Amino acid sequence: MNLSSLRLDSNSIFTVPERSFISGRGAYRNSGPHRRVVMCSVKPVAASSSSSSSAVAEQGVNEARLSRIGSLSQVSGVLGSQWGDEGKGKLVDILAKHFDIVARCQGGANAGHTIYNAEGKKFALHLVPSGILNEETLCVIGNGVVVHLPELFKEIEGLESNGISCSGRILVSDRAHLLFDFHQVVDGLREAELASSFIGTTKRGIGPCYSSKVIRNGIRVSDLRHMDTFPQKLDVLFSEAASRFKGFNYTPEMLREEVERYKRFAERLEPFIVDTVHYMNEAISEKKTILVEGGQATMLDIDFGTYPFVTSSSPSAGGICTGLGIAPRVVGDLIGVVKAYNTRVGSGPFPTEILGKSGDLLRFAGQEFGTNTGRPRRCGWLDIVALKYCCQINGFSSLNLTKLDVLSDLPEIQLGVSYKQIDGTPIKSFPSDLCVLEQLKVEYEVMGGWHCDISSIRNYSNLPKAARQYVERIEELVGIPIHYIGIGPGRDALIYK
Repeated sequence: MNLSSLRLDSNSIFTVPERSFISGRGAYRNSGPHRRVVMCSVKPVAASSSSSSSAVAEQGVNEARLSRIGSLSQVSGVLGSQWGDEGKGKLVDILAKHFDIVARCQGGANAGHTIYNAEGKKFALHLVPSGILNEETLCVIGNGVVVHLPELFKEIEGLESNGISCSGRILVSDRAHLLFDFHQVVDGLREAELASSFIGTTKRGIGPCYSSKVIRNGIRVSDLRHMDTFPQKLDVLFSEAASRFKGFNYTPEMLREEVERYKRFAERLEPFIVDTVHYMNEAISEKKTILVEGGQATMLDIDFGTYPFVTSSSPSAGGICTGLGIAPRVVGDLIGVVKAYNTRVGSGPFPTEILGKSGDLLRFAGQEFGTNTGRPRRCGWLDIVALKYCCQINGFSSLNLTKLDVLSDLPEIQLGVSYKQIDGTPIKSFPSDLCVLEQLKVEYEVMGGWHCDISSIRNYSNLPKAARQYVERIEELVGIPIHYIGIGPGRDALIYK
């Protein structure tokens, strides 16, 4: 079976049931087809002038890169513009060397960002900001993040064992809320309770921790400095979970063990704890440059996403200010990261989803399996309606189109350009009503494929015409320029347009 068989009727109607995702597809994870590609031809050069031509080409790439990055504002951000997993970590890692600070503003260890160092070594980060590989960059975990200390220290240990120094380079907000192991247990119990209508969370405890925060009995990082009252606060959380869930067995011994454990964590975390609201605003006044890294994405936003199949925080632009304590007027350029096709993990509506073997083929080609859980992601065509909606909410100044290379084998590519109700009535924006989302008709534009490997190309003009037409059609439909194009996982596999 080859990706060339991935072809759908341009007038296809997708009716997306709430539980159309089949978790059993994970069995196919290691059995993907061998990818056969041909190299795209570029303008030939004489052998005698190959080295000079290569130097000129490299200079052109560097000039484009510096021009794009140099034009970014003092406080810029990288946010997801689909259902997550767009490749935000890679862009943050690349841009980080040009910024003094990289800051996470929301989410928790459910955000899995995969990045590669200069030697091609892979790092999977969950709480530590993706700027950590750049040794001159300071990393801030803001007040909007929920922090699971065992995961944080595990990441720090993993980084340091690979020669990445974290000492003095990670600051944790004293206002950030602590996520405990029991939050993860409760997450699983709640998902089991929901049965067939479960959300499809990562079971990392994110929702229960934010729930504790919102009902005002959560425990913050600053509470670790007051171990005299810490046990009583933790007892309240344990007791509440025990009264709510029959499967949660709470004992006095459990409390004692957890308190002792967090006494050790408190000592270890103390050098990292900072009033990050003060720190960030001082940095802004000192003209330091700041890159904000969002977790998850706008279509998972608690307010604007496909509720209730969303995350528990605000991964859209508003979450930057509330998650870091900085004023809206200081936030400048926001880059929306969008995959060249769509993916989604877990339950919820997915209008442009490709079901069956065709969806499996795209999944294998893009290696679409969760960084955190290994779960196979649902795959579909790029949804322009959803993307325009995300651009409106966030006010993106530019886009980063990722994984364009994954589409290289396809004979044709489809863009979901509009929605209609079953009776043909146009739908003007992305609907909030799940019933409408599950029954709407998607109208597609069909574009030609380019049938070749583009992963070694670094100049936009050298992309095959069909690939450039695809990029430019997205720009035209969305009204936002695409300044960065990902054509592979490595740091250098990026085209600056």
